Amino acid sequence: MNATLPHAWRALTLATLAFAANFSVWTLYAVLAIDFQDKLDLTGTELGILLSAPILSGALLRFPLGILSEYQSARSLWLWQMALTIPALLLLPLIDSFQGFFWLGLWIGISGVSFTFGIRYVTDWFSREQQGLALGIFGAGNAGAAISLILLPLLVYWQGWAWTGPAYAAGLLLMLLLFAGLAPKLPAYVQSYQPPWRDQLKPLRHSQVWRFGLYYYFVFGSFLALILWLPQYYMQAYQLDLQQAMAFTLFFVTTSSMARALGGWFADRYGGRAVNWSVFWVCLVCLFFLSYPPTTMTIHGLERDVELTIEINVWLFTALIFVIGIAQGFGRASVLKITHDHYPQQMGSVGGIIATIGALGGCTLPIAFGAAQDALGIASASFMVLYAVLALCMTMMFFAIRSEQLQKQLQAALASNFFEDNDDANH
Repeated sequence: MNATLPHAWRALTLATLAFAANFSVWTLYAVLAIDFQDKLDLTGTELGILLSAPILSGALLRFPLGILSEYQSARSLWLWQMALTIPALLLLPLIDSFQGFFWLGLWIGISGVSFTFGIRYVTDWFSREQQGLALGIFGAGNAGAAISLILLPLLVYWQGWAWTGPAYAAGLLLMLLLFAGLAPKLPAYVQSYQPPWRDQLKPLRHSQVWRFGLYYYFVFGSFLALILWLPQYYMQAYQLDLQQAMAFTLFFVTTSSMARALGGWFADRYGGRAVNWSVFWVCLVCLFFLSYPPTTMTIHGLERDVELTIEINVWLFTALIFVIGIAQGFGRASVLKITHDHYPQQMGSVGGIIATIGALGGCTLPIAFGAAQDALGIASASFMVLYAVLALCMTMMFFAIRSEQLQKQLQAALASNFFEDNDDANH
């Protein structure tokens, strides 16, 4: 698209609000699971499974529904998605078992598809030069998790958690009506490219699509996993109460989400890959310190033993998490910018598979966190897992950059008749 369409900013505003509302529903279990753990006496692994239930279904549905959004109106599909989520929220007070919460979590996870519909809806309105900024602003809807972190503890304190589902159902219904009434439809004169469905699957043969998905697995998947994991981590590692844990998590979520819009602008100006590589290095340094468990060492001196204690206190921990959150916000915007640069006509399908892989991080990482914690008995084991994931991402990106540089050098050599000149010299 050469120009941004009229009413594009209204479309972006309504899309961002709708995404924020759906994201708050998608991450609802992040707060409720703390209460579930007390009532159901869950292990770390079981808690991770319960936290992952909404994320799993939302992740798996993103790709097929992303393809569908290439042929059907993303706006209409989004309205149907919100309507189908509301009954699950109304049923929440009736559930009282681990299995029930798991299956209902899968249903609530339909709200996670809102991201796929949103990027498909937003990209049709903006020019190529503004895609990074537009998608960055839209992605700031991740701050919708703040709704749960602020309002949910208050609602549970005043009315009990049984009112949570109906209250969220009412809020999502209001958002549905606002979006249906105010979000503009794409002008009839704009013909969206609709390739044959088989062509939608062709990019899956490209290794770079899966590489982009791996990057998104870290910048979005780990962000989502930390939203789910941080409240109980603060309570477990630093003995904070629920309100304090929520406040620190809220700080992480809000700053990271707001940074996404700025990250989109940086990606437009300096290139998505440059932003992504910088993000990875910042996160690597922070995760190194976060992975180090509280340690007491005994140094045997000449006259006496000296004990040395190494431990990250809650304020340093929060500062490092803050830096990671900002970096992840930049990274989420830059990955989508890279995706649009390579596949501008296939944001529904390619964006859908990348969003699927990223969201799978949000459901697999909490389980890995819980399993690592159960196995090692160390609270910081979760950050060891993230460090390993990031190391894999950086390794893949390094070799991809090297391969691309070698291909460019080879093409330049062929273009300048390098081999032909060598033949002439030999004769």
